[in-house]
Amino acid sequence: MKETLSIAEARRIALAAQGFSRERPAAAATRQLNLAIQRMQTLQIDSVNVFARSHYMPLFSRLGAYDTTALDRLLFARRAPYVEYWAHVAAFIPASDWSLFRFRMDQMRAKYGTKPDGWFAGHREIVDWVRAELAERGPLRPAQIEHDAKTARRGPWWDWDVVKHALEYLWLFGEVAIAGRRGFERRYGLAADVIPADVLDSPVPRDEAVRELVRRAAQAYGVATAADLADYWRIADRPAILAAARDLVDAGELAPVTVREWTTNGRPTPAWVHTAATLPRRVDAAAILTPFDPLVWFRDRAERLFDFEYRIEIYTPAHRRRFGYYSLPVLVGDTIVGRVDLKADRASSTLLVQSAWWEPGKGTDAAARLADELRLAAQWQQLETISISRWGDATDDLVRALPEALRHDLKRGEPVELAADEPGEPAKSGELEPGSGESRDPGLGEPGEPGASQPGGSRGPGVPGASEPGEPREPREPALREPHELVTEPA
Repeated sequence: MKETLSIAEARRIALAAQGFSRERPAAAATRQLNLAIQRMQTLQIDSVNVFARSHYMPLFSRLGAYDTTALDRLLFARRAPYVEYWAHVAAFIPASDWSLFRFRMDQMRAKYGTKPDGWFAGHREIVDWVRAELAERGPLRPAQIEHDAKTARRGPWWDWDVVKHALEYLWLFGEVAIAGRRGFERRYGLAADVIPADVLDSPVPRDEAVRELVRRAAQAYGVATAADLADYWRIADRPAILAAARDLVDAGELAPVTVREWTTNGRPTPAWVHTAATLPRRVDAAAILTPFDPLVWFRDRAERLFDFEYRIEIYTPAHRRRFGYYSLPVLVGDTIVGRVDLKADRASSTLLVQSAWWEPGKGTDAAARLADELRLAAQWQQLETISISRWGDATDDLVRALPEALRHDLKRGEPVELAADEPGEPAKSGELEPGSGESRDPGLGEPGEPGASQPGGSRGPGVPGASEPGEPREPREPALREPHELVTEPA
C-alpha cells in the first residue's frame, strides 16, 4: 500500500472496505447477509420507519433487494447469532462479541449503578423484582412485564416507567440482554439466558478489548484517523486509541499513511491503513444510504472523504427543513452525489420521493443511476408506484429518468405523516441545537422525547470538543439522567 494517498484513493479504499466495490449478488441469502454484516462489524438501530428501518438499509445498499425476514431470523430468533448492545450506539453485534464490551458495561455500572443517591440505588426493590421475574420466567416482552408490574401489590410507585428504567439500566450493565424482538418490541432476558456461556465466562480485559475494537474499526474503514477509529465504537479515550494503533502497527496489521487534504492545524493528520485493505482502480457503485450507515455515520469523516455535509432534520420544525424529514445520501460511482427524502406510502402502495437534491457540482449526470435505485427500492418495499414531488433541484432530472413515475406536490415545510411507531417532533417550539437528533437510540432518550437525541451534526456525532478533522473528541454516553429522567423506547 502507498505511504501517501490522494483523497480519491482514500475514498476508494473506504468504499471497498465497506463492500461497495463488489457486484451485488443475484440473490442475497443468509450467507450474503452474514458476510456483509461481518464487513461492517455492526448494524446501528434506529426507530424511524418512514421508508425502512435503519438496520435494514445498509444491507439493501450493498446487496440490493433482499428478503428482510431472512435478516429478522438472524437478529430476532431465539438464540440468534446477534444481540443488541451499546456498541456504536444501540446496535446489533455478534453475540460472540458481548464480552468485548464488558469494559463499557463496567463503566456504565460505575457511573450509574454505584451512586448512593442515584436512581439505581433508590430503586433496589424493583430492580431485584425485575431480576427475579426474568430468572423465574425467562425472556419477556415489556407488555408481559408491565402486566405483572400492574397486578403486583407493590404500591403506586411501581409504575411501568420505573420497571422499564430498571430493565434499561440492567441492559447497560450487562446483566440483561435483548433476546430478540417481536415487531420492534424488545424481549428482555437475563444475560445468562441469552449470551452463550463460553462468552459470558470469558471476559476480555479493557486494553485487549480496545485493541481488538480498534483493529476491527480499521478493517471496516480501510483507512482512518484516530477520530475515525474512536468513533466507530464510541471509545472516549484518545491515549488508548493511539496505543492500540501503535500495537497494531507493530503487529503488521496497520501501516501509517498520509492522506492529502486531511490536515490538523496545517499539518497532515495522522492516519492508518489496514494492511489487508485494497485500493481498487475504480469503484462504480450506486446506492441509497441510511444516515446511520458506517460509510457516513461519522459526519466529520463523511465531510473529509466525500465533501458531504449532513444533518438529520427529523426534529427541525417542518418549515425550517432544508432537504426534508429524513433525507438519504445517494452514492453513485465513488462519491455522494445527492440526497433523497423517501416515504413508503403503504396505503397507496407508492414510494414517495418527497424531495431530491444534487450536491453542488455533482449528480446532474447521475439521474439514470438514481432512478434505477429508486425502482429497486420500490421493489424491495413491495410498492407498485413511484411518485416524485417538485421540491429539490434533482426532481425534474428524476422525472425525465423515470417516465413512469407520477408527480405530487409537497410544499417545503409540509409536515410528514409518520408511521404509527416512529418519533414525531418535540413538543417544544424552535429548532434543536446543532447536532441533536443524530444517532438516536430507540431504547434511551431525552426527557419528553420519544427517542434518544445523541450528539452529532455536521462535524460528527458523539465527539464534541475538537474542531479539527481527525482529532478524537469525547463520545457521549447514552442519554441517561439521574435520578429519574431515563426515557425508554415506545413498546
